[in-house]
Amino acid sequence: MNTEKNCWWFIVAQGQILLQPLGDFVPYGNLEDLPLAESLVTEKIKIGEYQSSPCYLVQLDQQLDIGFGEYSDLRSLLGKVDDRLFDLAGRAFQLVNFYQTHQYCGQCGNEMQAIEWEVAMKCYHCQHRCYPRVSPCMIVAVRKDKQILLALHRRHQKDGLEIYTTLAGFTEAGETLEQCVEREVFEEVGLKIKNIEYVTSQPWPFPHSLMMGYIADYQSGEIKIDPRELTSAAWYDIDDLPNLPNEGTVARKLINCQIANCR
Repeated sequence: MNTEKNCWWFIVAQGQILLQPLGDFVPYGNLEDLPLAESLVTEKIKIGEYQSSPCYLVQLDQQLDIGFGEYSDLRSLLGKVDDRLFDLAGRAFQLVNFYQTHQYCGQCGNEMQAIEWEVAMKCYHCQHRCYPRVSPCMIVAVRKDKQILLALHRRHQKDGLEIYTTLAGFTEAGETLEQCVEREVFEEVGLKIKNIEYVTSQPWPFPHSLMMGYIADYQSGEIKIDPRELTSAAWYDIDDLPNLPNEGTVARKLINCQIANCR
């Protein structure tokens, strides 16, 4: 089997990724260095390059013990590896999700086939073609003088492990990202904002979002949370902040940006 040497191997099974305990965590090497059976990598998919070496996705049906590493959640890599390597791991998960959820045509119901020369699935019965789904959404850190607006989302409400973070939401059809920022802030906390400024973006593979990060300033209004989305929201002084999202997340980058702006 012709396989380039010194490859990165993104081995995904049952929603988890195989990681090594040291170094860059993602297995790196060739088939002579790693105990990877050739039968496991016959259907490998190239997903990019990292540090001039090819990256391959290997999808397994079961979490097989292949002689090294342990299976872990993708979130365990956040803040522990280079952003580009995390993005590639996220791409691997998004492709697994894509192939699993597009086995049959949504137009006529016949079986779909993978296209060899691009990442796509095609129904040769009705010619319908699908590409990996990417869902655009915005995330924003709002400041007021030397305070930052932080919210406790229902999904982050865990006793002793609460994470206070920024506001976020999916972009609706026919809406600009800036309009989405304004709408989501008003819907979730009842505030008007101004000076909306784009900062950065981050692929967010949970399962297929593209986060567009913004900062903004408070304009008017009193906090009134949407209880369907949030447990609480408040203004926090930059010198007295609660438990924040992990480094490596776009939310933490935006919070850090606003902290710098407040000083």
